[in-house]
Amino acid sequence: MNIQKELEQLSTVKTDLRFNDVDVMPETIYAIMINEVVPSCVEDDFYGRPDAAYMTTTIPLFRKAGIDVGSVQDILNRGIYITNAVKTPKTEYAVSKESIEDSLSYLEKELALFPNVKVIMLMGDVAKKAFNMISKKATKKNAVPSTSTYKLRNTEILYNGIRILPSYIMTGQNILIEKSKFEMASEDISMMYRLINNDLIN
Repeated sequence: MNIQKELEQLSTVKTDLRFNDVDVMPETIYAIMINEVVPSCVEDDFYGRPDAAYMTTTIPLFRKAGIDVGSVQDILNRGIYITNAVKTPKTEYAVSKESIEDSLSYLEKELALFPNVKVIMLMGDVAKKAFNMISKKATKKNAVPSTSTYKLRNTEILYNGIRILPSYIMTGQNILIEKSKFEMASEDISMMYRLINNDLIN
């Protein structure tokens, strides 16, 4: 299944929104990582060129977590799908609530494509906000409490039986500089990997 083709069917008009042009077997995916926003250059996204900017931080995070990967395909092969909450590039420093809302129905549909997901990782505050908007629409309440990520990291958060792991943004060179966030994000990835593999063994 091609994700881009699936999501393009949602809209009758041509949209500026950018979707992952990648073929995935949905039933083989057990974890979804939601990053914040698509990059300004499509080639820099997770499924862009092999040395895409987004992968230059993602691969080190996975390796630090003890997961030996060298490409986004390696990550997919381990049952992990990565996407962005906001499907249009940032035009200002902060991501606006409007741009989150514009992408929300597509993100919701994208998450629904994967029937066997056990864990959803929210990589950064924008991903957390987007996921809470989805859960509020469905249940009238936030899935993730509005408190700092580091306080939530050891809390068991479940949404429709799926474990939700709030973590830190996984893209942008800052993650490589901010050692404590890099450390915590890689620990969270390690935990996600353990959770999906324990479920597969049991």
